[in-house]
Amino acid sequence: MSKIKIAYSPCPNDTFVFDAWAHGRVPGAPRLDVTFADIDVTNGMAERGEFDVLKVSYAVLPYVLDEYALLPCGGALGRGCGPLVLTRAPGTDLSRATVAVPGERSTAYLLFRLWAADVLPDGVGRVVVLPFHEIMPAVRDGKVDAGLVIHEARFTYPEYGLHCLADMGEHWETTTGLPIPLGAIIARRSLGPELLGLLAESARRSVRMAWDDPEASRPYVMEHAQEMDPAVADQHIGLYVNEFTADLGEAGYSAVRGLLTRAAAEGLVPPLGREALSFV
Repeated sequence: MSKIKIAYSPCPNDTFVFDAWAHGRVPGAPRLDVTFADIDVTNGMAERGEFDVLKVSYAVLPYVLDEYALLPCGGALGRGCGPLVLTRAPGTDLSRATVAVPGERSTAYLLFRLWAADVLPDGVGRVVVLPFHEIMPAVRDGKVDAGLVIHEARFTYPEYGLHCLADMGEHWETTTGLPIPLGAIIARRSLGPELLGLLAESARRSVRMAWDDPEASRPYVMEHAQEMDPAVADQHIGLYVNEFTADLGEAGYSAVRGLLTRAAAEGLVPPLGREALSFV
């Protein structure tokens, strides 16, 4: 079998999940040809039909599910792990603000738009897109008034002297009772049911192997963690790699369906077909 072309981010949760598989330690798993790219880049790759398997934002699923299937494992959902809106000072009026976001097709931005529709009657002043690692410095330096942040920024924003204006995940959980869908693993439907099933099982076994021996993945995680403090990398993994990573389960699928159905009702994404989330 030829190598499976896969693209995922260099973030600690992804390298932790895929370490065993990428290094040939998952028995019977297809070999991988790995490309690293930030998730806003992989979202575009998915929309262009590139790669066999990708880590993408759940927000991009309505645009790609004709060609790709959602795998029931390997992604990022959870509780207490949603995007934050950060400002230099408490109480910033977002109706007059410039807000930096990490991608127009990011789940973070979709959650932000749903939050804004509920709590900001005057809307948001202006939205600009920046790579996520540039957002906190831009807020700190006054280049933008507020920033929507993800990943390890949940742990590090006080170091920039910033304040949390609102927690998108907290709003989502309070209004829906569901976990927060963030990143999905998708694979080409044209690979066929048998290979899709093997890919899902390989991802599931890879994450379980990482849990069984966390130290085995540490070199791979830190190699790609962009000089991140090891303690922050561990916090990142602990927050974003959880039971939903091993299996979406009923609650996970309900969260994904709830997010995309609610967003479609607001006219933010195309509606999902009835069987769009079904796997093989």
